[in-house]
Amino acid sequence: MNISELMTSSKEALANKWGLAIGTFLVFLLLSGGSQAIAETYPLTPLLTVIISGPFGVGLSLFALKLSRNEEARFEDSFAGFSNFLNSFLAYILMTLLIVAGTILFIVPGIIIAIALSMTYFIIAEDDQISAVDALKKSYKMMDGHKMKYFFLCLRYIGLALLCILTLGIGFLWLVPYMYVTNAKFYDEIKDETVIDILA
Repeated sequence: MNISELMTSSKEALANKWGLAIGTFLVFLLLSGGSQAIAETYPLTPLLTVIISGPFGVGLSLFALKLSRNEEARFEDSFAGFSNFLNSFLAYILMTLLIVAGTILFIVPGIIIAIALSMTYFIIAEDDQISAVDALKKSYKMMDGHKMKYFFLCLRYIGLALLCILTLGIGFLWLVPYMYVTNAKFYDEIKDETVIDILA
């Protein structure tokens, strides 16, 4: 599918499920915002953000995958990453270090690395036996030949985010789940293409 078809497919997957999607992601946004607010008073609080970011990333990816596949998605799925805490946490740490290192060298390498590793949480969400390192490697291989398409998809997100700002931020309640589900659609598409390439 092209980008427009991916985004249209995501809207269809979210039809009649917007309440569940918005409610689930709202809890995550509140927790993230709360931890950042507390950090201004308690200096050690940023460590909490580091600890929970990976597990939540995996859990929300699982939630988005289920929505995108028209499976039964539940609010509890967003906490699934905590049952695979070590791999989720290590994946977040490794991704952050690699992206920061690439950005320090020059901004463009950091963007390329971020895009190349963007499927990591989806991979861990779908395979709780895979290690963090193997998940990063798998994402890097899966994104080979798909980075530019994902980059243009991200540009669409930026445009929508600017529109959300005009709504005093309220639009982000719809945009965030929409982005996650679209990324889940993207993941399934390139995963299937990777399998075909291996079998060819």
